[in-house]
Formats: sequence, structure tokens, C-alpha cells
Amino acid sequence: MGNNKLEELRKRRAKIEEGGGKERIEAQHAKGKLTARERINLLFDEGSFVELDAFVKDKCVRVGMENVDAPSEGVITGYGLVDGRPVYAYSQDFTVMGGSLGGVHAKKICKVQDLALRMGSPIVAMNDSGGARIQEGVGALSGYGQIFYRNTITSGVVPQISAVMGPCAGGAVYSPALTDFVFMVDQTSQMFITGPQITKVATGEEVTMEQLGGAMIHNETSGVAHFVAEDEEACIAGIKKILSYLPSNNLETAPGIDTITDTDKIVPELDQIIPENSEEEYDMKNLIKTLSDDGDFFEVQQNYAKNIIIGFVRINGQSIGVVANQPSVLAGCLDINASDKAARFVRTCDCFNIPIVTIVDVPGFLPGTEQEHRGIIRHGSKLLYAYAEATVLKVTLIVRKAYGGAYIAMCSKDLGADMVLAWPTAEIAVMGPQSAANIIFKKEIAESKDPQSARLKKIEQYREEISTPYVAAEKGFVDDIIEPSTTKVRVADALRMLAGKRKTRPAKKHGNLPL
Repeated sequence: MGNNKLEELRKRRAKIEEGGGKERIEAQHAKGKLTARERINLLFDEGSFVELDAFVKDKCVRVGMENVDAPSEGVITGYGLVDGRPVYAYSQDFTVMGGSLGGVHAKKICKVQDLALRMGSPIVAMNDSGGARIQEGVGALSGYGQIFYRNTITSGVVPQISAVMGPCAGGAVYSPALTDFVFMVDQTSQMFITGPQITKVATGEEVTMEQLGGAMIHNETSGVAHFVAEDEEACIAGIKKILSYLPSNNLETAPGIDTITDTDKIVPELDQIIPENSEEEYDMKNLIKTLSDDGDFFEVQQNYAKNIIIGFVRINGQSIGVVANQPSVLAGCLDINASDKAARFVRTCDCFNIPIVTIVDVPGFLPGTEQEHRGIIRHGSKLLYAYAEATVLKVTLIVRKAYGGAYIAMCSKDLGADMVLAWPTAEIAVMGPQSAANIIFKKEIAESKDPQSARLKKIEQYREEISTPYVAAEKGFVDDIIEPSTTKVRVADALRMLAGKRKTRPAKKHGNLPL
């Protein structure tokens, strides 16, 4: 091959790799943002990324587009290795026409989506775009539709991770929302259907981009995002970490980690973790960390619906999903947001063959007209549905309160728990002792010479005769009552013993989740 041909190839590639040029790259850096290629280089193992369709060009000649140079059509696509495992990715280039999405831009994205699905590898989307390329009209909208369709078809087959690393507005927001996990970067990324200007015209509200759809809004208030990072480097590190807990596809299990574990360890402090007064709070995360190898807990949506905790641990080097009530927030009650949060996580774990450990300390569903009128029945049903539908290994640990419908919803034996363990402090009943005693012994308390003293005695009687874990164990709803200090040993043993579980569901197109 002549040197001229090689030189031309190198010049063309160098031009493409410049993106929107030096000035626009500097402007990107001035906003605290990396370029599309810098993000790709951070994600993939050094030297492993292979770019696809770098030389693709759009043929649009309308409204002045014939004079526009858009290297790589504003999006970098390809594949490589992340910690030695194959992963596909695309990264929108804000330095090229604001990363706007046109027909060819969309085709590049669709191509890597199709490849990820076909090859059974995760796909990472790094979104940084001004939205649809207005000059292309309905063609750009069609591009979004094709991406959304593939997000949906791919769902539950290979992991889909989205990172919002700049603006994400209008129809563009639906692709991240359709994926498994959404990362955002504090102060530099936003998501909204309609921006501040249109919002002001439509409703009269004056709001900034950050107030309308900033990273903390979607991590704390809306629940659209799962993680917030302080900068883009931390964001990409988080993506790599969550990929380590996930299998490459739904036909595999998550990769195990070779580690020297101490799953035979007795943890004496667990004997004291539950306060004497059952109304007192404590931090459930301390218990979760004692179960995990090296005390490492990778929490998901930690800023949203804090009354429920979800996330990943490793036990014996194996990836495990954890769902737990948080007694220090709303007493660990289940409400609308907590039900949605936990149900989605249970279904995610089930998609990707990740066993689930559920830790229960729940006084019930949150009461009140606000919850009832917003549909706590419908939302609570999602959690029931998710657990009952899940065929992965399910271990449940009841540490304190487990009352009423919330007891059932937190992966009871009747929803398919393979092993239910309880601490001696467990209280399993239709309702709490105080309320139950007022109903069952109402007449006796009223007729007593000292109603207050009589009421306290009846509450204790209810605890000893009905809500005790031994009654549940006698009826087979609890498989064993264990000493808290042995929990790490017993949970690890249950997971090991049940590892060969095989369970199928009746053939059907799909169930009808109570959305």
C-alpha cells in the first residue's frame, strides 16, 4: 500500500478524532465536562476500545446542512473490554452540533444496541446532547423511536447502563429511563421533558435547569436516577463497579470474585443491634454490611425513598441483591415510593439471575389519605408482584417487626421465599401489639379497674402468645429461629445450599404488572 493512502487514512481519522475542534473542546472542559472520547477512554481497559462507523456522514442537504461538517455524526460508538469483559458503548459528542441526534446518529446507536443484544454483552450509554436535530424534523424523532424500541427489546437480556453527563431533554430522556441503571453528575447533568423556557410559557413557573431536572432532583425527589457522582471520573468508576455485580446477559450468572471470606464468622454485636424498646430506631445498613464480604455494600438509589434500602453485596464472592427496611426513616414503613423502588430492584435482580436477600423490619404500609389517594394499593401491589414473579433464589431474614400486608410484601414464605430465618426479636402478626390489644381486648380493658395497666398487660400477652416468631415457626412460615450473632453464617449457608434452585413459571406472553 502506498504511503499516500496511509497518510490520507491517518489524516481523516485525526480530523474525526478532533470532534468539534479545539475551541469547543476547551468550552466542554470549562464546564467541568470531559469530551466523548475522554469518557470512552476512562471506561474501557487501555487500548481495548474498537470504534465503529467513525467515517459515517449524513446526507441531509436541507436548511443549510449541506455545509455542516459533523465528525462521527456527533456520537462515538464501538466496543471494548471493561475489567476484561466485553462491553458495547456509545458516547454523544457535545462538541459536534451539541451532540444533537439526527437519523444517522441514531443509526449508529441502534447498530451497537443490536450488536450488544446479539453478542450478549452489556451496553453503556453516555448521554450529552441538546436533543433532536431540528433540521431533520421527523427523521430525528424516528431515530429516538428506534432507540427506545431497542431499549425495550433488550431489557432483561443484557444490562443497559445510562450515564447522563450533560443536558438530556425532551424525547431523549426516555432512553435512560428505559435502561436498568441511570447515573448523573452533580451540577453538570440535567434531565427534563420540557426545559425552563417552555415551562415558564406553559405554567408561569420560573425555574433553573438545575432546579427543574438536576442530578439531585432525580436522585432525591423523582427517583428517575439511581446514582449521583461528584464528577465524571467518579461517575465512570461507578459504572465499572456496577457492571462488576452484573452478568453479561440473562443466560449467565454474575462473575464471582476470588476472595478470602469469613462467612463462618460469628458477629456478637448483632445480638445487641435491636433496641430493647421496639419503637426505637437503628441503622439497618450496619446489619447489611456485616453480611457482606469485607463489609462492602454498593447501595442503589440511596437518596430516594430512604425508608427502604436496596443494593448489592458479595457473599462468598457471589453477587447478591439486598432489600431491607430502614427503621430510622419513617420507622421502615412501606409507602408508594419505597414500593416502586424495591419492586424495580427485585425485578432487575430476577432478570439477571442475582439471588435476593430480604431483611425485614416493617410496621406496615404508611397510613393516610395522601398515600391512599395516590394509590398505595396499586404501588404496593408492584412489590408483591415482583417478589411472587421472581424465580431467583430468595432468602428472607425477619429481625423485628413484620406486620400485616407489609409482612407478606417483604418476601414472605407465601410469596416464594426459599428460606425464611427469624431472630428471637421478630414480631410477626396481623398488626402491632398496641393496636391489636385495643381491638381484641377492648371490652376487658374498658371494664378493668385500671384500664392503663390492663392494656399494658394485654399488649404483653399478645406479644407472647401471637406475635412471637415461635408461632410462625410452628406453622412452617419461618424455617428457623436463629441467634443474631450467627446470621452471617446462616445466610451464607442458605445461599450455598439453595444455589441449585430451578423454578419456572407457566407459559405466557407476559404478566400484567399493576403499573
